[in-house]
Amino acid sequence: MAWWWWDEAVVVAAAGGTGGSSGTVVSICVFTAVLCLCLVVGHLLEESKWVNQSITALLIGCVVGAIIFLLNKGKKSRILRFDEQLFFIYVLPQIIFNAGFQVKKKQFFHNFLTIMSFGILGVFISVAIVSTGCCWLFPKLGFGDLDAIDYLALGAIFSSTDTVRTLQVISQDETPRLYSLVFGEGVVNDAASVVLFNAIKNLDINRLIGGVALKVISDFLYLFFTSTMLGVTIGLSTAYALKALYFGRHSTDREVALMALMAYLSYMLAELVDLSGILTVFFCGIVMSHYAWHNVTESSRITTRHIFATMSFIAETFIFLYVGMDALDIDKWRTSETSFKTSVGIFGIIMSLVLLGRAAFVFPLSILSNYMSGSCERAPITFKHQVVIWWAGLMRGAVSIALAYNQFTFSGVTLDPVHATIITSTISVVFFTTLVWILSPCLSHPEDVLTTEMFRNRIFL
Repeated sequence: MAWWWWDEAVVVAAAGGTGGSSGTVVSICVFTAVLCLCLVVGHLLEESKWVNQSITALLIGCVVGAIIFLLNKGKKSRILRFDEQLFFIYVLPQIIFNAGFQVKKKQFFHNFLTIMSFGILGVFISVAIVSTGCCWLFPKLGFGDLDAIDYLALGAIFSSTDTVRTLQVISQDETPRLYSLVFGEGVVNDAASVVLFNAIKNLDINRLIGGVALKVISDFLYLFFTSTMLGVTIGLSTAYALKALYFGRHSTDREVALMALMAYLSYMLAELVDLSGILTVFFCGIVMSHYAWHNVTESSRITTRHIFATMSFIAETFIFLYVGMDALDIDKWRTSETSFKTSVGIFGIIMSLVLLGRAAFVFPLSILSNYMSGSCERAPITFKHQVVIWWAGLMRGAVSIALAYNQFTFSGVTLDPVHATIITSTISVVFFTTLVWILSPCLSHPEDVLTTEMFRNRIFL
């Protein structure tokens, strides 16, 4: 009887029914319990060379999704329905702000031009290759019922990386420049992908046939620079308020609260005026860590470091757990009328284009960076490190999922077979790249990449 009641609660919550308040509470409780389980299992597997927190959350999500799927007799596999707007408003800001707040500013700005070239020019190159390749190859498989905006959106979706996970195995002390390049490019790449995605969605192809590329670039540059300036302004304003009013003489809680709320305000204000909240909150985080952080008490400094990192960690785990559960959502697989052979072909095309698109800018831009810094004391980007940077950016994650849901679903649901196929393909790519990335030897020992010793250490130790 208890299992039947929980089964009904899951169905009501997944369907978003207004009459299922008790079911919603049960679903949230179960999801929170599973989230705690992910943290415990992740801790127990901390020393593992093969599993990290992302893999743990994905696999546990799959197991829980399978259990729910069986309990619901093949009707549902998830507890909560994904809402991409909820993701962009509540989940993503925490991850991006913490990335900016924790960034090592000296290395970041020392490699600023290289990071920006990877994160901005690289996104344009990757989007061009992925979009053109999909537009050319999908119809050859009999899968071509997409318009120009959809193909451009696909380019932005699959150009967004998840290199934050890569940093778990790259030592900041042993390879500081490599760490800085991978970290910086990952964050700027995510921001640039979302900005470019929004610019693409605002296009009117029928009116801008001859100037689409120019329109996209101009919108992107406008959003990028105005969003950056807004983030810097709010960050400096917060630093000034903390210094001038000296909140710490009465309560450190107010200092921490002001920093957190101002950071979130920067994101929401950018969204309110149709700018990029991701870029705004990222640069707000950088400015706050450099100026505002030094204007608070010692206890507030320790608290902010830990609380922002914790919120980001929970948000990332939440996303991967949900993706694992959503992978078994039978509705999407049923809606997709694409044959298995065609689905595999679509998956293969996307993966090939992702590999090609990333190689098309990492190696040329690395060579250009080495040439431009030839007279400087800075060490060049070696070929081994270029391979690590290329491979690190192949992982797709939460941003790709959110952008795909935003373009091809309505509140996580789609009745269009073509759009359902795109969603299932995106989930497959995220799963594949995450699993293959963690099992690959390329990132375990960056200094020994492409050597026989590295492969032996990775596989047999």
